Amino acid sequence: MLPNQLATEHFSGYPPEARRVAAAQIQTLRRLPLSFVPLLLRELIVYDWKFPAERKDLDRQFQYLANVPANEFRHIMASFGELRLSPDLEKTDWVNTPAAFSEKLSAHLWNTHQIDQFRAAAIDYVQTSSKAGREEALPTHRLGLAVIGAGVRDNSYPLFRKLAPHGVCFTQVTHENGLSRMLGAIEKRAAAHPEPYSHWYIDGGPDATPSQSAIARVSYGSLSPARAALQSRMQRTYERSVFDPEAFRSMLARIRPEEIGLSGGDAVLSRFQLSVLTEGSGTQVFATTFVQWAAREALRRAQPVTLFARFTPRQRERPMNELLAESQRAPQLDPQGSLIDADMGAYYTWLNQQRLSEAGKATFLVWFEGHEEAVAIGPSMEPGKRVDTPVQLADLIEKVA
Repeated sequence: MLPNQLATEHFSGYPPEARRVAAAQIQTLRRLPLSFVPLLLRELIVYDWKFPAERKDLDRQFQYLANVPANEFRHIMASFGELRLSPDLEKTDWVNTPAAFSEKLSAHLWNTHQIDQFRAAAIDYVQTSSKAGREEALPTHRLGLAVIGAGVRDNSYPLFRKLAPHGVCFTQVTHENGLSRMLGAIEKRAAAHPEPYSHWYIDGGPDATPSQSAIARVSYGSLSPARAALQSRMQRTYERSVFDPEAFRSMLARIRPEEIGLSGGDAVLSRFQLSVLTEGSGTQVFATTFVQWAAREALRRAQPVTLFARFTPRQRERPMNELLAESQRAPQLDPQGSLIDADMGAYYTWLNQQRLSEAGKATFLVWFEGHEEAVAIGPSMEPGKRVDTPVQLADLIEKVA
């Protein structure tokens, strides 16, 4: 089937909201070349489990494609339309399995040396469609909070070498009740701006459970049952006599939330947690990797105005079969190695925050938990400055929040 043959009944297997959007945009979908439309459907088929920011982005794309002048439409789709596709691709059920089609399309483009043409066309489309949409003003500036080094007593590793050049480094921070003060700051922002999924708390340990319901909460500890179920599946696949990485990845991609105990409650958040555990490398067994990946994905997808990431000790490096058996024994923790991981993880979190809109107004605070070191970044913070006089962590939080 080709796109110009699409009808609303072809989307009967889609979830309700995705089906509604497909029906409303059927005329636009019919105009698109086969090499492009499944890439759009890959996003549409999971519309019901997308965050508001993701839905708005996809809605903007449809609006752009529906309203763009005919000559411009032909121009931006010309390179996609010129790609040579095999008959097997045309026979694929690309409506109901757009992700599988995308994988086959990618392999075909590589094999036929058309991948560069496709990549250039995709970049041109993204740039053109992005310029056509207007970014909405944020209700407040973005705030990122990171806590690293839980469980570390003495440290000789030089922290914040990547972050310090971008903000002020404080070496004598008084930090009484520091963690609860940070939680209080995100609760206050969530109460003032209660938009769904605009405020996140991600913890590498048990959930500290902020009382503010507007906060999206994700924690490594609370996902222990889901991780154990997933690790069991991974271990069975890994221990087969012939290990197939592609089959392993496909197995993870096919898992549904209810299969590892993530059904019920917030379906959007459950899908997000599933994606963190199945798409991230090491998120199933390393707490620091889990927090870094979850923060990255939350910023990329939900685009929150507040994100608090607390890194906790991960287990020590071991052979894969032992790592996957974490639920069967008490893991050996590595606080010092985890501190080094978390230091880099905090830096990556700041970088991902900077990729979002209004980055020039954003603030970021990272604190070495239980110690006197912190770095604050923001418009009012002088890059590369060092302050060796006493300062209250509460005051730093107030400045950035």
